[in-house]
Amino acid sequence: MKRVPLLPRGALLSLSILASTALPAAETPGRRTYANPVDLDYRYNFEQLNEGISYRTGADPVIVRHKDAYYLFQTLADGYWRSTNLLDWRFVTPSRWPSESIVAPAVVSDGDRLVIMQSAFGPRALLQSTDPASGKIDYLTRLLPRIPTAVPPGQDLLPLPAGKTPPGPWDPDIFIDDDGRWYLYWGSSDTYPLYGIEMEKAPRGFAFRGEPKVMLALDPAKHGWERFGPDHRGMNFPNGKPVGNYMEGAWMTKVRGRYYLQYGAPGTEYNAYANGTYVSDSPLGPFEYALYNPVAYKPGGFVQGAGHGSTFQDEYGNWWNTGTPWIGYNWTFERRIAMFPAAFADDGQMSVSARFGDFPHWMPEGKVADPESLFTGWMLLSYRKKATASSTQGEFAADRVTDENPRTFWVAGGNKPGETLTVDLGAEKIVRAVQVNYADYQSGRYADAPDIYTSFRLQYSRDSKRWTPLAEVGDGPDRRDRPNAYLQLPEPVRTRYIRYLHGHVGAANLAISDLRVFGNADGAPPHAPAGVTVERDQDRRNATVTWKPVAGAVGYNVRWGLRADRLNLSYQVFVDKGTTLELRALNIEPSYEVAVEAFNENGVSALSAVKKAN
Repeated sequence: MKRVPLLPRGALLSLSILASTALPAAETPGRRTYANPVDLDYRYNFEQLNEGISYRTGADPVIVRHKDAYYLFQTLADGYWRSTNLLDWRFVTPSRWPSESIVAPAVVSDGDRLVIMQSAFGPRALLQSTDPASGKIDYLTRLLPRIPTAVPPGQDLLPLPAGKTPPGPWDPDIFIDDDGRWYLYWGSSDTYPLYGIEMEKAPRGFAFRGEPKVMLALDPAKHGWERFGPDHRGMNFPNGKPVGNYMEGAWMTKVRGRYYLQYGAPGTEYNAYANGTYVSDSPLGPFEYALYNPVAYKPGGFVQGAGHGSTFQDEYGNWWNTGTPWIGYNWTFERRIAMFPAAFADDGQMSVSARFGDFPHWMPEGKVADPESLFTGWMLLSYRKKATASSTQGEFAADRVTDENPRTFWVAGGNKPGETLTVDLGAEKIVRAVQVNYADYQSGRYADAPDIYTSFRLQYSRDSKRWTPLAEVGDGPDRRDRPNAYLQLPEPVRTRYIRYLHGHVGAANLAISDLRVFGNADGAPPHAPAGVTVERDQDRRNATVTWKPVAGAVGYNVRWGLRADRLNLSYQVFVDKGTTLELRALNIEPSYEVAVEAFNENGVSALSAVKKAN
């Protein structure tokens, strides 16, 4: 086989497999996969320019299907992305955009146009595009009216007078009902609730019908998952005052005549960020809390956090829920974007499948009955494996790239072509996909630029001496930045060593948080965990789950739900973290069903006996 030269001109992405080591095709040939975080060219944030804090970020994702494509909007991107398959995203530079950019936008399609609304503390424009693929943006109305009853910015720091609401709409959501009526929902606060109001077209643009109504509010005394901090354990400000519990990110979805008003809580900064929902028969309520909350929850693993996003259907009718995983190394709000399969049961229960939510999943090519079936079964082969590098800067050693922690990373001695990073899988394994996750360490970038792109080459070897091309992200005319580059191999390969060979990154330093390798080892999955116990605390928001160690396990998923056949929520625990987990995300009212499964490089065990947490 002809060897591919390093970073050939014109090659955005090429994949090469040595024929003599190729294995049979996957069970579902021709289908493509994805892995979270979403593989986007995340933009550099400008908000901390004057402080010299540089980082890529993505947050508050809205994905809307419009005509034959999907459009992804997020916070502070100075534009949006377009895709026809939810896998390949192209950035669109708009013809018009606010100079301060857009935070947590509301986006909706009315069938003819996309409508875009930015978060604000007062009246702003409502944007529209009848041709979003081109980036042409016009005004739908140059200035929306003031929210009725809203006080001016700054006055919400005082106790609000009766009948008044805080400035807004921040974190807005626009919903168009089946009858064509428009509704606005908004709110982002540790004090105030989410509000809703009907919008209507008026001679001068839009008007609001009536006054805002309270839709829902946090109740952390009853809902354990609404408590702020790592694993809902709380945090204090430097002055000792507890940080409040935040609610934000309203999103409305209508399914079978029922209205699901979703919200993010208890704050984006840590692993416990989640999405919940209230349900009603009317777009303005009254809304009832769903006892199966949270619906989207991912506190463990590489991707941590699933709050503040959107819910949408793909072209086949499958449901999806997006969210905002947390990184938080350079700045509190350094984040990424995740996308998880979702579903609405016949009895109305909403669920989001975040189990193995940062492992490869199939992108469906038709209607899928069970979102769990999209998990490929490709397991993590790189956890805690030995890693070596051609050079290292200071304390940022190579072994950090296999710890499944985006807040730790390797930094090369220099950002120059030819630097290498090698992971030893310990034995020959079947490799099916690789994800290269870059980090920002003193990157020195605060806006997009032509030289901000990634190029690299992956190689594999059985003996660490003879290396064969595996995959490549090149520097051709369509090059782009890929901070979380996910590469599915066209054919699986049996190998022991995976090597990253550096080409280019636009940051000042070459830093990689994790080089994640997926596939399968030879052997059987682990046995189901035994000795599972669940003890509900006196504080019914908490329960302690214990189980016996399973030989050969890499980690465990603690799973729970309201029914034994709906263990929709999960917490991933790696084996070196022990066999005890305190769940602090429970609602005080219902009892729960809890079970544990083990996983290793071969697959996933059967489920343990299901235990009741009364």
